[in-house]
Amino acid sequence: MRLNQFIAETGICSRREADKKIENGEVIVNGAAAVLGMSVGDSDDVRLNGERIGRMFERVCILVNKPAGITSTTDKSDKTNIIRYVSCSKRLFTVGRLDKDSEGAILLTNDGNLVNALLRAENGHEKVYSVRTDKPVTAEFLTAMSEGIKIYNPVRNEYTVTLSCKVIKTGKNAFEITLVQGLNRQIRRMCAALGYRVWSLTRTKFLFLTLNGLSVGKWRLLTAEETEKLYGYLACNSSVTLPIC
Repeated sequence: MRLNQFIAETGICSRREADKKIENGEVIVNGAAAVLGMSVGDSDDVRLNGERIGRMFERVCILVNKPAGITSTTDKSDKTNIIRYVSCSKRLFTVGRLDKDSEGAILLTNDGNLVNALLRAENGHEKVYSVRTDKPVTAEFLTAMSEGIKIYNPVRNEYTVTLSCKVIKTGKNAFEITLVQGLNRQIRRMCAALGYRVWSLTRTKFLFLTLNGLSVGKWRLLTAEETEKLYGYLACNSSVTLPIC
């Protein structure tokens, strides 16, 4: 709805008075000065003289154990998109991406501010993956993976050296890797650079959220405690303002 109507419906003032407040620079929307005629929704952070106003925003955070074959996109033209798969009545956004061929933990939310904060902090938080390969995992492979691999970035037409990371052998042809980066198909490209092919890849942990008790293809709402912890973590590790609703 129009911003002046949004303000008026809070009972603070009339739409005409709201327009005056907007013109005077008293209204901030999502951290930027509001302008006359703009539209806002329930998820927007609208502040009048520094105080958030509007209806209580019902935040929804969903942890999905994504199966292989589902695309982590909101693109409705993709019939395999994860939003259709979860089929929630709320308008959801994906936090980051997980390859279509991969499975595991991925977070969905209706809070755009949360998405922005998580993506800006992407190179700072941990993600843990369980990987199976086509060849035995050797000590040399573990050392190379942990110290960083030179991989080609087709988007920028340049090579990138991955950050050092923790890699642990978990089986003859299996290992666990903890990343703080979010490069496209990073693990598969790292393995390929060393002559390995990934047979299966599962993200088992995202920040502090794990797949414990959540089977492949299932999803659940975050608990109130988990949601509070998530917002608290990001408030300390992101430059994005996370309003408490």
